[in-house]
Amino acid sequence: MLEIEIDGKQVTVEDGSTIMDAATKIGAFVPHFCYHKKLSIAASCRMCLVQVEKAPKPLPACATPVTNGMKVWTRSEQAVKAQKGVMEFLLINHPLDCPICDQGGECQLQDLAVGYGGSQSRYEEEKRVVLNKNLGPLVSTDMTRCINCTRCVRFTTEIAGQMELGQAFRGEHAEIMPFVEKTVDSELSGNIIDLCPVGALTSKPFRFSARTWELARRRSVSPHDSLGSNLIVQVKHDVVKRVLPFENEDINECWLSDKDRFSYEGLNSEDRLTVPMLKQDGVWKETDWQTALEFAGNGLRKTAKQNGPDSIGALASPHSTIEELYLLQKLTRAIGSDSVDFRLRQSDFRADGFREGAPWLGIPINEVAGLNRLLVIGSFLRKDSPLLAQRVRQAAKRGLHVSAIGASAEEWLLPVKNRVLAAPSAIVPALLQVVAALAAEKGVAVAEHLAAAMPASVSDDARAIAQSLASGRKVAVWLGNLAVQCEYATEIQQLAEEIARLTEGAFGVIGEAANSVGGYLAKAVPLVGGLNAKQMLEQPRKAYLLLNAEPALDFANPALAQSVLGAAPLVVALSAFKSESLLAAADVLLPIAPFTETSGTFVNCEGRAQNFNAVARPLGDTRPGWKVLRVLGNLLEFEGFEHNDSETVAAEALAAGSRPDLGNRLFGLEFNFAAQTVAGLERVSDVPIYAADPLVRRAKSLQKTRDAKAPVASASAATLAAIGVESGGRVRLKQGQASVEVPIVADESVAANCVRVAAATAATSVLGAMCGEISVERV
Repeated sequence: MLEIEIDGKQVTVEDGSTIMDAATKIGAFVPHFCYHKKLSIAASCRMCLVQVEKAPKPLPACATPVTNGMKVWTRSEQAVKAQKGVMEFLLINHPLDCPICDQGGECQLQDLAVGYGGSQSRYEEEKRVVLNKNLGPLVSTDMTRCINCTRCVRFTTEIAGQMELGQAFRGEHAEIMPFVEKTVDSELSGNIIDLCPVGALTSKPFRFSARTWELARRRSVSPHDSLGSNLIVQVKHDVVKRVLPFENEDINECWLSDKDRFSYEGLNSEDRLTVPMLKQDGVWKETDWQTALEFAGNGLRKTAKQNGPDSIGALASPHSTIEELYLLQKLTRAIGSDSVDFRLRQSDFRADGFREGAPWLGIPINEVAGLNRLLVIGSFLRKDSPLLAQRVRQAAKRGLHVSAIGASAEEWLLPVKNRVLAAPSAIVPALLQVVAALAAEKGVAVAEHLAAAMPASVSDDARAIAQSLASGRKVAVWLGNLAVQCEYATEIQQLAEEIARLTEGAFGVIGEAANSVGGYLAKAVPLVGGLNAKQMLEQPRKAYLLLNAEPALDFANPALAQSVLGAAPLVVALSAFKSESLLAAADVLLPIAPFTETSGTFVNCEGRAQNFNAVARPLGDTRPGWKVLRVLGNLLEFEGFEHNDSETVAAEALAAGSRPDLGNRLFGLEFNFAAQTVAGLERVSDVPIYAADPLVRRAKSLQKTRDAKAPVASASAATLAAIGVESGGRVRLKQGQASVEVPIVADESVAANCVRVAAATAATSVLGAMCGEISVERV
């Protein structure tokens, strides 16, 4: 620890700290532009010049290391003169367009110019003009305003992991530009808007829609991936205009993924459901709440009476709130049915009844930085959870060794030390080899129930992963979406648990959605013999309750879901949006509020419950989902539906002792570790980042990005050669009776004998299960 004096105040800081760190610690403001606490030091703007005792000239506070006994003045005559001189140079070429600049009112340059700028410019020469750059559908540019702080360049390289921006030319001709006229396609690109201290980079969807002082600011929580990013939602006249990050070091730090930032555009899409609707003789008609609720209540009561309560099933999206999931399962069980499930994209449910607690990440999010070994199994990590991938990326810079086993080797923009590329059916044998090699490396016996399944030989890749994990001090093993959703999920989890046990590490599940953990805590799963999501479709029910789910896009087998729900005598759908598949399947549509128009709770992947309030009034006749379910309970005259607010529902749902705790252990279940054989090609399905839920699918700007382009099939060159297809040609994909024609391309990141086909898209919604056999024919 070192002691220094800043503006007459003593402060103690760690060795290696800078003057800026010390000034921040005691609350002394030092003006700056290029400095940012999460980025490397550039010291390019020179705005943070301060006076240091015995130094011949002012020094940049952001880049000057502290020495013991140092004396610093941030507001001395010398320091202020230097800062004003820098400001004059920064403003030489800056356009005088504050009145039309989108950054006006929240601009660092504007604010500091008031304190450090002159009343008039001494520069009379011609100002330079820089042509704007096309960075894509999310970020708008006015590059003449750029002061070359390079924050955006450092962010894309250091945080997003991909050098998409750079600085070209020198002196006053220096420009920030993308490489070879490319757009910025990172899933974290919106953060450069926040980082830009001037109006050079602004939000294209928000552009010219409101002034910052006109906006009300309200806190919320992201309803998308399992991280649960904290948001500031900005509203004008009850319309969401912009979403910004709320800084929380334990969760999203000061960043947001583009999905969290721009999905608000879907709130006012043409598909928004704002009034209750009834289907009469195949024709949809708008109605009032009383009529719609009575139709739903009478239909459920009649179905239970005529066919038994077991003939009713409830299917919910994991993007629903705790309150909605809890009251849905409570209503279903009050009717007399235990068939309720939120795991719509899951295929393997053999672990039900043998699971101890709710699956979670296994460690707090902020402890990812402390890991030094990580094994990720069956995950599209970078797109499924962009900010968790960002934390892993930063940890990898500090020495974390990442290993991966899965059917896809897509680029995570971080070094993967060891990788096994295996078809879904080959992941279990690959894990068995890792377990065998790890046990030998550690000199311990494997669990008794696994001993008979140990392979006679181990591949070099499996041995390399085992050696890496065995040498770790703090180890984690994570399951991704593919591992959880595929038909071998139970065996994969058991083997991942064993790897974590042998390494004395943490085992966890990354999670698919905002309430992948919360759905278990709310008991929105069958508990006493009810049917799971897969069984409810394979054994059709007479009536279904659908919550926030679209049959064509939110199920593991969309073709089966559309067929079964379309043929069901009664489907009551609670949704914020209407879609073709929902209109075809449902008999009554009840408009419920999206996350911005209701209060609720999401439980993120680390098990943290985060509640939020409505930021805008409900649109049209929309009502909060929990309230609609409560009223349905009242109409059916069930006890326990007297809640007056969402807080009461959440307190009941999450009361200690009334819900399962966090946990990842399976027990007492017989496993089949025999080698799986698949005769033909296997389907590998990812859910594209901008197709994961109903809200993000309707965000227009996100749907214009490269990640939202029309899906194509992909396979390795060897697989294409084996089936006699050329890269770039069109093929017919078939699963069962369903088929679809798409282009196919060569992609060496796909495992052998596999075809990668995106799920949750209109183009592939007629196909069958997300995992299993698929056939490919030339067109």
